[in-house]
Amino acid sequence: MRIRELQWEDFHPLVENYLALYEEVKEHPDLGISLFPHPPTVLEETEWFARVFKSAHSGSGVAVVAEENGRAVGLCDVQPKGPQETRHVGVLGIVVARGQRGRGIGRALMQGAIDRCRGKFELVELSVFENNLPARRLYESMGFRTWGTLPKGVKRNDRYINLVFMVSELK
Repeated sequence: MRIRELQWEDFHPLVENYLALYEEVKEHPDLGISLFPHPPTVLEETEWFARVFKSAHSGSGVAVVAEENGRAVGLCDVQPKGPQETRHVGVLGIVVARGQRGRGIGRALMQGAIDRCRGKFELVELSVFENNLPARRLYESMGFRTWGTLPKGVKRNDRYINLVFMVSELK
């Protein structure tokens, strides 16, 4: 497994990994990732990928993938939070394909992304389902600390899950 910069050729495997989460959530309703009510269309996924790709390659954001046997199996991206006054804050998103989790790929992806964030962002923030204890432990071990909780921040199948907000100050 290696961590590298996002490439355009990663589009199909990353979209396949993401769309597979819709089936996985049916089996495991507590899966700690926010999804749209319906799987996105190919056009919507293309627009999303193009934004992440452009941001990473223009230098405004960061996007790294984990590659296993020549195929992207995970993505970690950090995008600017918003307008000029908050651009020192990056928002981190991460996903690792089913069957690849629990092998240190998430940690390697985060480390690769955070290393590339230094000098670009001062703070990196993320949100995580309160019941996603493995992810929360990973984030804490990487220097993230909780700064707040949104009660009932996620509603899935008429069930609420609290959303925890975490931040890391890059030095």
